[in-house]
Amino acid sequence: MNVIVSTLNAKYIHTCLALRYLKASAAPEFDVKMAEYTIKDPLMNIVSDLHSMKPDVLGFSCYIWNIEETIPVIEMLKKVNPSLKIVLGGPEVSYDVYEWLDRIQEVDYIVMGEGEVTFKELLQSIEKGKTPEKVKGIAFRKDGKNHINPPATKLSLSDIPSPFRFEEDRAELGRRVTYVETSRGCPYSCQFCLSSIEVGVRYFPVERMKEELLYLMDNGAKTIKFVDRTFNIRRNYAIDMFQFLIDHYRPGCVFQFEITADIMRPEVLEFLNREAPPGLFRFEIGIQSTNDATNELVMRKQNFEKLARTVTMVKEGGKIDQHLDLIAGLPEEDYQSFRKTFNDVFAFRPEELQLGFLKMLRGTGVRINAENHGYLYMDHAPYEILGNNVLSFDDIIRIKQVEDVLEKYWNDHRMDRTIEYLVTNVFDSPFDFFQEFGSYWENNGWSRIGHQLEDLFRRLATFLKDRSPEHVEEVTSLMKVDYLSNAKTKPRTVWWEDRLQKTTQLSLIHTIVETPHLLGAKFESMNLTQRELQKHTIIDTMVSDGEKKFVVVYYDPKTSEREVFQSPLPSEYSVS
Repeated sequence: MNVIVSTLNAKYIHTCLALRYLKASAAPEFDVKMAEYTIKDPLMNIVSDLHSMKPDVLGFSCYIWNIEETIPVIEMLKKVNPSLKIVLGGPEVSYDVYEWLDRIQEVDYIVMGEGEVTFKELLQSIEKGKTPEKVKGIAFRKDGKNHINPPATKLSLSDIPSPFRFEEDRAELGRRVTYVETSRGCPYSCQFCLSSIEVGVRYFPVERMKEELLYLMDNGAKTIKFVDRTFNIRRNYAIDMFQFLIDHYRPGCVFQFEITADIMRPEVLEFLNREAPPGLFRFEIGIQSTNDATNELVMRKQNFEKLARTVTMVKEGGKIDQHLDLIAGLPEEDYQSFRKTFNDVFAFRPEELQLGFLKMLRGTGVRINAENHGYLYMDHAPYEILGNNVLSFDDIIRIKQVEDVLEKYWNDHRMDRTIEYLVTNVFDSPFDFFQEFGSYWENNGWSRIGHQLEDLFRRLATFLKDRSPEHVEEVTSLMKVDYLSNAKTKPRTVWWEDRLQKTTQLSLIHTIVETPHLLGAKFESMNLTQRELQKHTIIDTMVSDGEKKFVVVYYDPKTSEREVFQSPLPSEYSVS
């Protein structure tokens, strides 16, 4: 029997851990083949490829990001091969299964919850031509009616075979994200999250997980993301794993964890700040809201004071990048309350701040109790909210404008100096800057056209000329420095028009050669010649704190590092 398991990932670099568990668990009785695509792949390409494999049974792993793209694939395959058995599994179809059976008539079986044992038992039933009434954890049709079998028992994680040892994966380990779990379940009850439905936390054997991680690192894996919902819920377990990864450090390898910040002990953070190599770890922290009443409504316990301590200690340690998450649209969080949440979290200046919108996931408490808060939401995945009793659709549109420019101007860190100045000195708060600029961006139609890097600088400059002309000179100076210091090599062109005249540049170079101490001791120690200055630097003027200065950005030809030096502009230069 030819069995294929497939999914549509959000991006090519992603991999589906679920498929690998199914393949490993079905062996040796079934040689399951995996076929991964992306939601951007042409429909006909996916269908043609899967059809060419001539499957007898075809399983799809379904999530909110791929279900709508998966359905037409299923419909076409079943149309050209009516005898094909199609099985669905994954979090998106594990709830409201009758609805899925009614909506997708081409589906033969749905696996609910953990699928490793259930899928194998279903394959055995299909191969023997038996009816599936005795297979726990599946839904199916019989005599034109929908049936749900009793749920399967929770698995012992130590019994599940390794999903990482397939030869066909080895060549791609260095180019794609590898997902790892050391536990299943979550101790918390957040009503917007599917993890809250499962009671308790189960762990894979720690020594086994260490062997898996060594295998992945030895075979070239570079980005390893732990999907544990709360990696640090068991402090000793987390410390042991952190220590193991530090002891087996491989340059260029990055491990990402979802942590609960307010339970992280200071001594653990001190240990990481002291021992972890820079860039080895990355933390994702779901803050979601700083509104206590909102957190209580969604059964989310969060001590913001302790959370702030953790985020601050990690930031000050300088070893670990942080990705902080917010959710707009939680119960009783109106526009002004969300503005406060945003500002509370942006105050940490995280490396990445993700602004998401509440999704009414099937099976979650917020969806079950949606009427209590007047929720309107999309009928189909991703079930994103359209409004509720305190947040209108107009408010959501405005916050989406914030999200758009936040991604472009903060998370990509193209102009940190500029943004810091704007949110500190020009606008009432960080949220107000992103909101005003986001609305301006939308009103000018820029969201509907593409942009190059230079366009981002020009558009911000255009906005500031209209909004705060009194700050334009100083902000433009900061934008120049941001642009030049982020370029990997000396740029041939720049986005601003008021470049220094060549004669002025040459004159400044002569001044620098004769008096290098003007730019500080470090610059003086570099002993750059006039030829090196002309070849490896860009020189321009700027205004800082009301003072006219000249700035020198040096591009090291050996290391590709950039260094910025500046000094008050000598009085003999009257550059406008």
